[in-house]
Amino acid sequence: MARYRDALCRLCRRESEKLFLKGDRCNTDKCAIERRKYAPGVHGPRRKKVSDYGLQLREKQKVKQVYSVLERQFKRYYFMAEKKKGVTGSNLLQLLERRLDSVAYRLGFASNRRQARQLVTHGHFTVNDKRVTIPSYLVSPGDVIGLKETSKKLVPIQDSVAKAEHRGFPTWVEVDLSNFKGKILHLPSREEIPLPVQEQLIIELYSK
Repeated sequence: MARYRDALCRLCRRESEKLFLKGDRCNTDKCAIERRKYAPGVHGPRRKKVSDYGLQLREKQKVKQVYSVLERQFKRYYFMAEKKKGVTGSNLLQLLERRLDSVAYRLGFASNRRQARQLVTHGHFTVNDKRVTIPSYLVSPGDVIGLKETSKKLVPIQDSVAKAEHRGFPTWVEVDLSNFKGKILHLPSREEIPLPVQEQLIIELYSK
């Protein structure tokens, strides 16, 4: 499977905004955006007029980078969102937020989605007391996400949980950090997904 192995800060610089791909580091002076808020490359900062297609493409790339999904998988989410009732753009973001790796991050058990994805793949998480190793697993209202007993002692998880309350939790989940558990209260609405993206541009791109 293809994976992005280059510096994550380059992705933020390409979008000229923080995507919080490296967790708490993004809130420090070490964040690349704080030092060089322009696209990476040998030519340095350039001003370039962007076409409508370019704007649409950048919005799509931004969302793909935030949730760490590849093109084929992202397109499948788009078709799923299109078939659901409601606004396609909101449905798309809702599906991405429902991914187990994204939920694990929102619950505070990982400092970023990439770390959450690795923890899920290694079998540290359970859904309704059953071990799940698929990061793209879609949670549903009422599902209880927890950690295996032996996984609660892992240093990365302990560190993330210690900082979780400072980061805050979304309103569509209920979190019990003392027992390393979280419950899905309801599916997130667009207002409950703090992602600075114009999802309508993505829909326009795929609708061509």
